[in-house]
Order: sequence, then structure tokens, then C-alpha cells
Amino acid sequence: MRTFTDQRGTLHVFNATPKRIVSLVPSQTELLFDLGLEDSIVGITKFCVHPFHFKSTKKIIGGTKKVHYEKIKLLHPDIIIANKEENTPEIVAELSAICPVWVTDIITIDDSLQMIADFGALFHKRTEAQKWRDKIHFALHDFQNFMRDKPAHKVAYFIWANPYMVAGGNTFINEMLRLNKFENIYDNHPNYEGRYPEVIIQKIRQEGDPDLILLSSEPFPFTDEHAFELGRYTHHAKTVFVDGEMFSWYGSRLIKAFEYFKKIHQSIA
Repeated sequence: MRTFTDQRGTLHVFNATPKRIVSLVPSQTELLFDLGLEDSIVGITKFCVHPFHFKSTKKIIGGTKKVHYEKIKLLHPDIIIANKEENTPEIVAELSAICPVWVTDIITIDDSLQMIADFGALFHKRTEAQKWRDKIHFALHDFQNFMRDKPAHKVAYFIWANPYMVAGGNTFINEMLRLNKFENIYDNHPNYEGRYPEVIIQKIRQEGDPDLILLSSEPFPFTDEHAFELGRYTHHAKTVFVDGEMFSWYGSRLIKAFEYFKKIHQSIA
């Protein structure tokens, strides 16, 4: 019998290493694959697009906010991997009747490294997990050196239009912005509540007037028309279309993210 505690503080007891995994989070699906657990993954969401071949080899059980409970039951999972932000408490509670639901809570890189270590212990992949942790530590140190002489920029990171929504404080995206010396004008802004507030773009100038407007590739497909509309309400902001996966996916994706961030800084220099 083995006991583990997830990042929500829930204690889990397993008689054996979980062999049948349902993953409800795209970035965590990618991490599980990178830890060598492809054969153990039996169910994923329609948003789990990496690795690409999973769409044809794994059972799709719905999305992150709407899951098909009967499909999950039929997979006879030993464990379901969820996330505090991606999956609602109601989903977690209902799925807990099927099997243990492991909930991650990721705000910082340290949280992500803890998740990797947890998965290593939970799935008997400690060596693989430590390799990924070491690679991320090295890549992070290299990127911090790269950023040492880079100037800071005020930014607004948009995730949605109609209505316009941004990444606020206490989010993994905000942590990635800080790492890039991107000062998020909506980080705990007094005029807005929540981690992803709906904002009034006509007030963007008086509420922070960013140097850069970052338009994420996910979850909303921004276009040049959105960039033009947002640009009308700033003094001088440059609009940059960015890969949302690099700013919001945690786990093994961080290795690719650091290299991607370097390219962004080279393009805006």
C-alpha cells in the first residue's frame, strides 16, 4: 500500500502503481507521454493535441470542462489526472466516484517541477522525472542569463474576445510574463477581479497603456481585425501574436517554451 498527497492536499492510497490513466489536461497528457507512460494512458480530452497520434490511438472523453462520465467509466481507470484551474470541483467530485482523481495546482515553475516529481513517484518513473526536472532547471538558468540585460516591457495578454478577457494575477501565464520581464498591466489590477478578468479595452490607455499587446493563439483565434481594434486604444503598443501553449502549458513543454521566448525577444528588439 502506497500513500501520496496531490497539490490540492488530498491524500490518495494505492495498492499498486496505477496502470490505467485518464488525463483531463492537455499539458499533463504531454508530460505523461514524455515520462514514458504512453501505454498506460487510456483516455484524453479533445484538447490533448500533443502528441498528435494520441487523437487516433486514445479514447476521447470530452473536453476539460465537459467530460463524458460513462465513457470514462468504461475505460476502468486506476487514476484520473485533473487540474484545479482546468477542471471544476463538480467534475472532480463526480469523477471521484469512479476512481481516485489526482488534482494538480500549478501557478509557478516550482509547482510544475513538483508535479513532475509527484508523477515520477506515483507512476514509478522517478528516473525519467528527475531527467526532466534537471533539463528544465538547466534551460531555466540559461534563459535567466539570456534575460539579464533585456529591458522590461508593459504588456497586456489577451486570451479572449467578445468579450475581451486577459490573463490577470495568480496565473501560470502571469508567471511566464514575469520571467520575460513583461510587466502585466492587469496583474491584480484594482479595477478588475478574478484571474482572467473581462476588461474594457476603451480604458486600456488609462489603466496601464502597455508597450506590447500579446494575443494568444489559444483558446481564442485572434485575427488582424482584433489587433487593429485593440491598437486603436493605446498610444504606441505593438501587437504580437503569440503561441498560447508556450505561455500556459506547464510540465515538459517548458523546455520548448524557453527557446520560444528567446525568439520573441529577438523579434521585438
